[in-house]
Amino acid sequence: MRVLYFAWVRQKVGIAEEEIAPPAEVRDVAALVRWLAGRSPAHAAAFADPKQLRAAVNQDFAPPDHPVAANDEVAFFPPVTGG
Repeated sequence: MRVLYFAWVRQKVGIAEEEIAPPAEVRDVAALVRWLAGRSPAHAAAFADPKQLRAAVNQDFAPPDHPVAANDEVAFFPPVTGG
């Protein structure tokens, strides 16, 4: 799985992207967030408040219950505002 980080999420994690292999029980975006938060103190800081994050799976916006799979690209970023 390829994970991309944008904006302040990238700043907190300290990298723009990484290739990961989460365990089989990580089946949706919410479980991925919980698993990533346990990877390092930097990840924990970035994922401390999941309500402040948005996700996209394979370049489509995805809610927390959206499934994820081994070959997916998952991006995390702050909420987008427009005007």
